[in-house]
Amino acid sequence: MIELNVNGRQVAVDVDPDTPLIYVLRNDLALNGPKLGCARGQCGACTVHLDGAAVRACQTPVKAAAGQAIVTLEGLGSPAKPHPLQAAFIAEQALQCGYCTNGMIMQAAALLKAKPQPTEADVRAGLNANLCRCGCQPRVVRAVLKAAGKGA
Repeated sequence: MIELNVNGRQVAVDVDPDTPLIYVLRNDLALNGPKLGCARGQCGACTVHLDGAAVRACQTPVKAAAGQAIVTLEGLGSPAKPHPLQAAFIAEQALQCGYCTNGMIMQAAALLKAKPQPTEADVRAGLNANLCRCGCQPRVVRAVLKAAGKGA
């Protein structure tokens, strides 16, 4: 059994310690915010926070997450009280298919934690490793800057 702290809740999972965290989150804990995209850590769709740092859940073995605070998109905010980034993404319609949205928001949240008042160039650089095939990047940048103005 591996003990995890996911979105502020203690859970135990009976999985191989080398299982990628993305599979535990989605299959064992029914958290569907993180998406499995490339499974190589290159697209960012699976991004979660480990102790506040943005990491690729497809490349993180579950044993590496034990003892750390794991936050997924579901733990960032709720439908009743969305995180400022979630609200800004909705307001700016910063998604089309939505597959990259989890990674964009989670990466942006880590960026805003490190740099609360980023420039447009900071946002573009911070999200550079997150892929979007729908062409929503300009709306994503606007959403992140909007959230920064609200103290995300």
